[in-house]
This record gives sequence, C-alpha cells and structure tokens, in this order.
Amino acid sequence: MDKKLTQKQLNKLTTKKGFLALLSKDPLSTEKSLRYVDYQKKLKKLQVELIRLQTWAINNNERIIIVFQGRDAAGKGGAIRRLTERINPRHMRIVALPKPTEDEKTQWYFQRYVEQLPKAGEIVFFDRSWYNRAVVEPVNGFCTAEEYEIFMNQVNDFEKMILESGIHLVKIYMSISKKEQAKRFADIKSNPLKQWKMTKLDEKAQLLWDQYTVYKKAMFQRTNTAISPWKVIRANRKTEARINVINHVLNSIPYDKDLEI
Repeated sequence: MDKKLTQKQLNKLTTKKGFLALLSKDPLSTEKSLRYVDYQKKLKKLQVELIRLQTWAINNNERIIIVFQGRDAAGKGGAIRRLTERINPRHMRIVALPKPTEDEKTQWYFQRYVEQLPKAGEIVFFDRSWYNRAVVEPVNGFCTAEEYEIFMNQVNDFEKMILESGIHLVKIYMSISKKEQAKRFADIKSNPLKQWKMTKLDEKAQLLWDQYTVYKKAMFQRTNTAISPWKVIRANRKTEARINVINHVLNSIPYDKDLEI
C-alpha cells in the first residue's frame, strides 16, 4: 500500500468508482487509483460541457472540424472516444479514411477530404487528416517530393478557405516519447484485444522515428499559422492528455457556456 491517506482520499476510494479503480490496478496502487477517480470526475464535468457545445452548434447551424494528428499509438483514438461517447451521434462523425483508391489518386489531393466536411450543426472528428501528406506519406514513400511540396504550398490556403466559409477548425497533435511508443506497441502486441491495432506502418515507426521528427518539425514550421494554429498535447500519460484535449476543444470554440441543456 502507499503512504498514509487523508480522510478526503479515503472518502474517494470508498466510492464505487474508487473501489473499481483499486481493483483495476495491478499491482494495487492507491496513488494511481486516486488519480483515476479524479480523472473520472473531471471527465464527466467536461463531457457535460461538450454536450453544451454540441447543442449550441445544432441550434445555430455551426460547423466544426477537429483534426487529430500524431505518431502511431499516441492516443488519438482514445481521446476521440472520450470526446464523442456522450454527445449526440446523429450530429457528429468520426472520419478515418483508408488509403486512396485508384480514382482518388487522380483527383486533387484535398478532394476526398472536402467531401467529408461538416454540414450545418455537425462536428466532424478527423482521426488523421489531410496532414498525412505532411508526415506519414513522405516518410513511407507514399508520395513524391513534388506532391509533398504542392501540398505544403496549398494547405494553408485550403484551411483559410475552410475558415472563411464559417467552419470552426481545431488542429491537435498528440505527442509521445519514443520510449512510450515502444511500451505501447509492446502492450498492443501482447494483448489479443488490441492486436488488430498494429499495422505494417506501426511496425516501422520506431525505426523511422527520426525521419518522422524531421517532417513533423517542417509541418509545424509551415502550417502553424495565426488563423489555424496547432495545439501540441503531451500524451505520455493518457488520462491527462484526454483532459487537456477536451479543455482545448472547449476553449477553441466560442460556444454559449450559459446555454441550458
């Protein structure tokens, strides 16, 4: 057991959530369990605000895009699940596009993303986005140097058009250390319920770490603009990262915080 607990900490651990947190930690850790109870409390409060944000968007025909980028196993999917699990599924979409078809390869690069933009009252979450061409594609040889440069020359204007059309755009980059990525890959490989997450790209991610870093820095340098900035979320600790992601989304959209729901 950990150090002596205060009465307030004991009260937290003797709740239903506290007991579940204790039982889920192996080895038993009151410190981690207390952090998890606090996280659940913060998460519930923030998810109420997300419902308020969505209600405001529906009532006012607002359109919202939230882009998630980051290294493999950085926690993008987990953060998106916490953002979406309590809001109305009829007014939101999660977009995780597969590799382009042969027809799509002949189209303007941004075209298939334009087709996924939100309608009135809708929030669209991109689990990776057009920014694949800024990092993943050049690192893995999926685009030419010319295609990469064309993208980098067009992306800021593309986002300017999105914003000028009245769509709210939030760009989030989930950042983890090389050591943490290796740890998460090992967990995925050893867990039968998670093994499906491991892709061929994931297998090469550690070997290509430095190349990813070079293109990531170039992406920030050229696309972190005043009207469309990036928010980097430190994601080595998943629960803390999820809270920070939701807080950033809520702080980025000028919704009515006094709206009754």
